[in-house]
Amino acid sequence: MERDEGRLPGGWAARWRARPEWLLRLPRNRRGQRRAVQALVGLCVLALLPATWLFLTTDDRLRTPADVPRTDVAVVFGAGLWDGEPSPYLAHRLDAAARLYQAGRIKVVLVTGDNSRASYDEPDAMRAYLTRHGIPGSRIVSDYAGFDTWDSCARAHRIFGVDRAVLISQSFHIRRAVALCRSAGIRPYGVGVSERHDVTWYYGATREVFAAGKAALDAVFHPDPRFLGPREPGIRRALSDGG
Repeated sequence: MERDEGRLPGGWAARWRARPEWLLRLPRNRRGQRRAVQALVGLCVLALLPATWLFLTTDDRLRTPADVPRTDVAVVFGAGLWDGEPSPYLAHRLDAAARLYQAGRIKVVLVTGDNSRASYDEPDAMRAYLTRHGIPGSRIVSDYAGFDTWDSCARAHRIFGVDRAVLISQSFHIRRAVALCRSAGIRPYGVGVSERHDVTWYYGATREVFAAGKAALDAVFHPDPRFLGPREPGIRRALSDGG
């Protein structure tokens, strides 16, 4: 009995005839399928190499707030604003910096973030938060062009003269920050802030897998930050201030 293709559910025959060309080229024998799987596995391994590099090269630089060496400068990376105030994740980074300052483990805080438009100013919001939590304004230095982690690290070294620093960020980001700052010429110690594993945390952790690829390229090619500018004496002045 001849099959009436027009009566197949959902127009199955028409959809099969209109299938993409790449589907037509999929291997149909076992040898071809095995090679396709091997190619897919190889691509997955290549995609995970940058993340593996981060884990293998940063373990010796990670510390807790209790055992991080006394260091003149701490760098706090921006993490977004909510209605002009630090987001909860950014507030936790700033809280950690305030505790380290009060414990005498750091002397100056470099807050680095995005101020690419007048209505969005991460560094000033971070400064205001820290002053409310006991750090004198004279001990806070602002970098208004920390548009991403590499820019923040490169500018900390090249513009602000930072050679050694405590880096403060969430645990899922701190390895990338340590690797990039080390590549930029800074001897870093990373302090990862622990967070509840909510949707935002899982998003950030997943994003890091993809961001590791860009980090590897930045570490190899050392691109100039999007904005460089003249050297800034803010860190030196803050360290010489007796307040």
